[in-house]
Amino acid sequence: MNKPLSPYWTLFILTGLNLFNYIDRYVLSAVLPSLQSELRINDGDAGRLFTAFMLGYFVTSPVFGYLGDRSSRKWLIAAGIFLWSLGTVLTGCATAMFALLAFRALVGLGEASYATISPGWISDTFPPKRRNNALTIFYVAIPVGAALGNILGGQIANLWGWRYAFIIAGAPGLLLALSLLPFAEPRRGQAEGRADHPEFNEKPKWRDVFKLLLLRDYNLTVFGYVAYTFALGAFAFWGPTFLNRVHQIPVKTAATFFGAVLVVAGLLGTLIGGFAATAWQKRNRSGYAWTLGLSVLAAIPFSVVAFKTSNTTLSMSCLAVAMFLLFLPTGPVNTLIIEAVPVNLRSSAMALSIFLIHLLGDLWSPEVIGRLSDHWQSLQKAVLVLPIALVIAALLWLTLALVQHSRTPNVATSAMI
Repeated sequence: MNKPLSPYWTLFILTGLNLFNYIDRYVLSAVLPSLQSELRINDGDAGRLFTAFMLGYFVTSPVFGYLGDRSSRKWLIAAGIFLWSLGTVLTGCATAMFALLAFRALVGLGEASYATISPGWISDTFPPKRRNNALTIFYVAIPVGAALGNILGGQIANLWGWRYAFIIAGAPGLLLALSLLPFAEPRRGQAEGRADHPEFNEKPKWRDVFKLLLLRDYNLTVFGYVAYTFALGAFAFWGPTFLNRVHQIPVKTAATFFGAVLVVAGLLGTLIGGFAATAWQKRNRSGYAWTLGLSVLAAIPFSVVAFKTSNTTLSMSCLAVAMFLLFLPTGPVNTLIIEAVPVNLRSSAMALSIFLIHLLGDLWSPEVIGRLSDHWQSLQKAVLVLPIALVIAALLWLTLALVQHSRTPNVATSAMI
């Protein structure tokens, strides 16, 4: 019989795999100008590459979430890692737009399996008091992986061309897909000490998944996340190109700067936001929600200045501050999603969240910005749409904080609408 991993080894391996997840996703942003030039792709069609990835990602996530609450999770995770890595390697071999779209959709399909199932695995390994800190560490892979994708992608493309950036980024995952298979996975509800309770072992049905949309806290969290993801998804895609086109920063330098800011601001923001939210939650039952709402609210003026100013130094400085503030909610938002639902629906809750934030958020926001840029002939004007989305996110999350703050302590967090 396979032995289980200790909680900290589990977190280490899953975070490492998540790092490769985001490296493979963000290589495209770093090499986009070179790819567009060689294959003669305009901004609107370039945005469609991200849309293809998101279609593969969000369309299949409910399926993986449903399977993740009913069957072996380690095999689903292994299949996901292999598929996203294969899709990344094949992207480097593409010679036409249709092939690029197909391979980016394959990357999204593989990542859907991993993103929906891994948080539930961690939640079954760490008890509630340590869960948010564990998930915060897991999601540190977002800024670090995105940064490495931009930095390594830009450097490799500069040395050997954009195709090798995808091939080198994707190849390790073809072997790393096997890393969890020798170990036993945790039982659902294990961290609460109630793994044998019927609530934790009942296999959910599709109607149970749809009932998640009746949970008030879940809705406020997820729809705030939708607006947040609309803004971040578009800027993550267009960020290096914005610096290159608006401020005439060389492509390599823009990608390196963007990656460096992601590493520093993203790493510090995710860790500080996660650990501070854990401490705040111990004193205030709405601490997680206040962290979400206030951090996004504070980021809005910095993002507006960053996009409007013609001063390159001021723009880059404000971008760095805004990115730091926008990474503060990374851990708490996912903890709120996990803890707002019944335990046997954790994978399904993550899957439905992924489905909604991408269907209504960054599935189409990079292409919208690209089309607006083509229409107005100004990427600088187009990106000013993004702070408006942040205002919506802040309002929904601040509403969640007020709802939780006013609730009597004995009311369940998954209050019905």
